[in-house]
Amino acid sequence: MKKKKTPAQKAALYGVLVALAMILSYIEVLIPLPVGIPGVKPGLANLVVFFALYSMSAGEAFLISMVRIILVSITFGNGSAFLYSMAGGILSFLVMWICQKKEFLVPTGVSIAGGIAHNVGQLLMASVILENGAVFTYMPVLLTAGCITGGIIGIIGGQIRSRIIKS
Repeated sequence: MKKKKTPAQKAALYGVLVALAMILSYIEVLIPLPVGIPGVKPGLANLVVFFALYSMSAGEAFLISMVRIILVSITFGNGSAFLYSMAGGILSFLVMWICQKKEFLVPTGVSIAGGIAHNVGQLLMASVILENGAVFTYMPVLLTAGCITGGIIGIIGGQIRSRIIKS
């Protein structure tokens, strides 16, 4: 039987997970991807969101995701980066939560769906900001990137989760 966490333990856990997601976001900035399309990133911070979604309540995981997006945007980004990240993050989380809750997909599939949804959310925001639908010409590359990075994040996240559960 699991012992219920105190509010202080929960706050500490949230802080550690947000800090880890921020560090992974910063590392992501340091990794150059030779794709040539804006917005294609490995999605390392999504490891934390994926882990939280399978280890905590959906509300707690969503809170961690949103706090990370806000803090990373303030620390490393700008206003437009915040809008793109928020649009991608919200749509990605909603899609992953629905897929996980309804058990449509295995966890790696949930992560892939989240990677795709994140890129779609960013394209939708770009089309609104730029008032131009031409940004959707990037869709094939971004869908492919979402599948690849989402799959990798899902596999790694599943390994992390299984190892933490064993300990």
